Amino acid sequence: MNKKVVIVDYGLGNIRSAQKSIEKAIELKKDKSTTVERSSRYESLHEATHIVLPGQGAFEACINGLASLDGMLEELNNQILFKKKPIFGICVGMQLFADVSFENGEHKGLGWIGGKVLKIESREKVLPHMGWNKIKKTTSHPILLGLEDEHFYFVHSYCFKLKNSNEALAVSEYETEFTAAVAKDNIFGSQFHPEKSANAGIKVLSNFLSL
Repeated sequence: MNKKVVIVDYGLGNIRSAQKSIEKAIELKKDKSTTVERSSRYESLHEATHIVLPGQGAFEACINGLASLDGMLEELNNQILFKKKPIFGICVGMQLFADVSFENGEHKGLGWIGGKVLKIESREKVLPHMGWNKIKKTTSHPILLGLEDEHFYFVHSYCFKLKNSNEALAVSEYETEFTAAVAKDNIFGSQFHPEKSANAGIKVLSNFLSL
């Protein structure tokens, strides 16, 4: 079956790098039946088999950026919650899945995965948490297949505090433990940037495309 990956372009996020990394994952899989495009049109989601939601910057700017795209929020809810298409959120893109964020005020999220976005509890270390950090898998899942205690690249000051800890796939630590990757049904995401995480990040994206 032909696959089409759509990266939602709402003006925020490492979109070009995400696209290149997905193309690299497709190339390594030698999969000529999968294509990738970035789009700000909700109609593009109709033909998508996989959706990627990037994120960079503040939560409020990202959720407002999505909301500014005509019909995008409604269509995302339709494609993800009802048609059950797989989606992968990157960094703030993952945080948008939460019920609410308390970054610079209180802001409503998509509400797809129960929980809230809170500032990392750090007294001794400087924020943002930036650089390579090891993850620890907490749940066996195909999206982390072939990965064990790998290092990934992080840039963030806030983290996703899950209502249900069973929806965490992996954790990492920056003075205190935080959620590094999540999964709920067809909804997946990582606090780290797979597009900046070399071979380990490409492997995560490749696993996502295989779902």
